[in-house]
Amino acid sequence: MIVRVVLPYHLCNLVRIPYGTELEIDACEPVCQRSILDALEAAYPVLRGTIRDHGTLRRRPFLRFFACGMDISLDPADTPLPDDVACGREPFVVIGAIAGG
Repeated sequence: MIVRVVLPYHLCNLVRIPYGTELEIDACEPVCQRSILDALEAAYPVLRGTIRDHGTLRRRPFLRFFACGMDISLDPADTPLPDDVACGREPFVVIGAIAGG
């Protein structure tokens, strides 16, 4: 399944694409956070360890995942994503959170 992925500015710089560019990733079924991130890291090895921890594969702090406008960051990694994301009509969005005082 071809899935569209949008990355935050700092990750776009790592993969050397203009900010706002949507990547098209061939994710395995069922389309879920894990299959998208596995395909993304396979296509762009420089991202390994930036979105997920190397050992635990847990989401890095200060990154959030969105699908169809819903925050799915805390959902289990194997939960199937909405059909609109799985079919490529809507993107899987990775957002870098902002913290400060």
